[in-house]
Amino acid sequence: MPPEDITKVQELIYTTPVESVMAKDVIVADLSMTMVQVKQLMREKRISGMPVVDGDRMVGIISISDLIKALENGLIDRPVVELMTTNVQTVFKDSYVAEVVNSLGPRGFGRIPVLDRDGRLVGIVTTGTVIQNLLRQMDISFKKKEEEKLQKYRASHIFDDIVSDDTCLVLRFVVNDKDFDNAGKASSQIKKSLQRLGMQPALVRRVSVAVYEAEINLVIHTDVGGEMIARIRRDRIQISAVDHGPGIEDVEQVLKPGFSTAPQWIRDMGFGAGMGLANIKRCSDSMRLLSEFGGGTRLDILFLLRDHPVGPLSVSGKNS
Repeated sequence: MPPEDITKVQELIYTTPVESVMAKDVIVADLSMTMVQVKQLMREKRISGMPVVDGDRMVGIISISDLIKALENGLIDRPVVELMTTNVQTVFKDSYVAEVVNSLGPRGFGRIPVLDRDGRLVGIVTTGTVIQNLLRQMDISFKKKEEEKLQKYRASHIFDDIVSDDTCLVLRFVVNDKDFDNAGKASSQIKKSLQRLGMQPALVRRVSVAVYEAEINLVIHTDVGGEMIARIRRDRIQISAVDHGPGIEDVEQVLKPGFSTAPQWIRDMGFGAGMGLANIKRCSDSMRLLSEFGGGTRLDILFLLRDHPVGPLSVSGKNS
């Protein structure tokens, strides 16, 4: 089935775990009960069937059909264990709804018990619980999408709503030395911000690659930490990677593709191949590297919004 033919309901059916649509407070019949007691419980709870349990283990299921047969055959005083169905279809709670929808309804079962992986009864699904919970999730999904649309609209119009001679949105992220667990978080957040601002996908991809390379370089080479700063204007984006130390001894050498001062243990992790600055230069409109040996390093990366400026202004051609 082509992706465009998949409805939201079908998507939910194939991606929603049974645990999300089951009723957790299950009304059960005890193994020691008689059919008279089952009849009273069904009438009191207004249900048409329930699992039969022995402790926390399900041993069978009893339905209104079984109760009618007991009345017709004069077996209403018999123990439930003699009349219950023991060959019961069940489903695990971490299975997906798609596994049960075809078994529910007029041509299938009225209810399907839900078990955990240890075989304990933890819930029950019916057509009603599935529909109710899928509708709730569709409502949540709809509200979330509407909120995202509103947030994106507001963000994409920030330069229209805030009037000044030079409006600038500044994003700043602290980067710690050798913090590979968090490497890429700054670039990820900048990417999300640009998407919310309504930037063109091709531009966002270019910025994302360049910013990621700059952030990784900062993580690898800084000794005392640094920061990533994104300055977003109507007509351009400037990214600055500021390394507070130790500086570069030979800037010209560092700019050569394939040259790297990264230690071997970092290369063994898959970083430090010496292509980061070359990739940044390839993706950006301009790049400038300034460094003082024994001091700090600053890398400025510029992207011009030529065809799709944010807001009504065109490219000014000036670097910040």
